[in-house]
Amino acid sequence: MRGSRQVVDYSLQKRAVLRELLAGRVGTYDVCDASPYLKNAARFHGEPTEERCPICRSENLTHVHYIYGDELKQSAGQARTRAELPALAMTLREFQVFVVEVCLGCDWNHLVEQYLLGRDGPTDGAEDGPEQDTVGGSGVPGAGTGPAPRRRREAQR
Repeated sequence: MRGSRQVVDYSLQKRAVLRELLAGRVGTYDVCDASPYLKNAARFHGEPTEERCPICRSENLTHVHYIYGDELKQSAGQARTRAELPALAMTLREFQVFVVEVCLGCDWNHLVEQYLLGRDGPTDGAEDGPEQDTVGGSGVPGAGTGPAPRRRREAQR
């Protein structure tokens, strides 16, 4: 999604879980344990994918997007459709999205990725630091290699 930042992909962890399952060190009941709430969220708010379930191979996976953030208050932890996320990103400063894949057939579920959305995105650095009249202490306004700093308005006396 455009504007997402601090993306964490969990595909390596998924591969490790599947490897443990195929080796017999983990049982099917340990990995196919989707809660009824997660399954309902997948039915009503999920996004169907073309990817088959790695366990039962009979159903396509569904992605569920959960949102968390301080500004969400009571809405934190709710499942949202992917279409709702851009509108939320324009109105909220920052919130975190967790994407979970769910198989409605065998109850397989796994965290796919997490990322941040919101208005507070990465900036070009011009607004991050304090405003200065000079650069590098040289006494020459605008000296240096970067963009010219903004000048403070001083109170007229």
